[in-house]
Amino acid sequence: MTATGPLDGIRVIEVGTLISGPYAGRLLGDMGAEVIKIEPPGAPDPLRTWGQAELDGHHFFWTVHARNKKAATLNLREAAGRELFLELVERCDIIVENFRPGTLEKWNLGYDVLRERNKGIILVRVSGYGQTGPDAHKAGYASVAEAASGLRHMNGFPGGPPPRLALSLGDSLAGMFAAQGALAALYRRTVTGEGQIVDAALTEACLAVQESTIPDYDVGGVIRGPSGTRLEGIAPSNIYPTADGSWVVIAANQDTVFRRLCGAMGQPELATDDRFANHVARGRNQDELDKIIGDWAAQRQPSDIIATLSEAGVISGPINTVAEVVTDAQLLSRGMIADHWDERISRNVKGPGVVPVLSETPGTIRSAGPAKPGQHNAEIYGELLGRTNDEIAALQAEGVL
Repeated sequence: MTATGPLDGIRVIEVGTLISGPYAGRLLGDMGAEVIKIEPPGAPDPLRTWGQAELDGHHFFWTVHARNKKAATLNLREAAGRELFLELVERCDIIVENFRPGTLEKWNLGYDVLRERNKGIILVRVSGYGQTGPDAHKAGYASVAEAASGLRHMNGFPGGPPPRLALSLGDSLAGMFAAQGALAALYRRTVTGEGQIVDAALTEACLAVQESTIPDYDVGGVIRGPSGTRLEGIAPSNIYPTADGSWVVIAANQDTVFRRLCGAMGQPELATDDRFANHVARGRNQDELDKIIGDWAAQRQPSDIIATLSEAGVISGPINTVAEVVTDAQLLSRGMIADHWDERISRNVKGPGVVPVLSETPGTIRSAGPAKPGQHNAEIYGELLGRTNDEIAALQAEGVL
């Protein structure tokens, strides 16, 4: 597997399971890093069995988050396993882990030990609440992090229970911030020659995307709550019914865009109506404005609405299911619906492309991930660390690999 992309030449060790840590590893791999995913012998990452579709006993969450990685088995609880790990550390740039805080230290693999072997090593630690503080010792899942951070409180409809998004959003946000921190630490290492710890918490990642909720509360005592399909005071920006029973999104809350919307609807007088003349007025009269736009949209087909508004320079779009997403001409033109060759089923499996797009050194999808735990043991322990075939076989027999 030939690495290509801006991180070509960077080697990453990924230890951990499921989503947040492996997602950070995937993002680094997408950008060209060589990612060695370590799984304990006999205890593969449960992500191998995640995903709602099944074919020949295989599931496909793995296809996305294990892409571009090599698989090695290693028992970090054994002294021989720890030594092999430290030898890998000497030859690597980044470690990504998402264990409960203190786990690496329990195995005598804390950052002080890692740094003794490689002062440039960057340790990316993803956890529920961070490595310090009164809750640091707690295990964390995305569902709880989204709730504890206040993010979930703002989802749903007023007066109803706060639903979750049908994704592990908190894990993905933490993985993104972890990868961002790894890149920042890589740059700083070019200045100082030394690595550092990147501490990414699920709760804090969820908090970081909450816009002005904290200052709004601090200054005005405002506790933001759920607003259903719209944002309170931001109008018009909502979903509207169409003639075929589906919905379209129309977002025209900026004054200039709202004037264009009024013209496109054949009601230019609305733009100068005192009820809707500016951002504040539209927010105060949001219900009335939504009804006017909804009545207009309900008489038209969604494709006609979107075409009319797009021509007028008004932001609008459909609410697509994945069935529409995978045929979207814009996404296809940019390589965002990408084929992954999945050797488990000997066929291409579609998945998301590499984000963001770089002009000179774009990231790539080079594989759909290793089919079996330890698939690259011979390459990693033989070619990289210099162990013979007999030594590798002995380590496997001892339960180290």
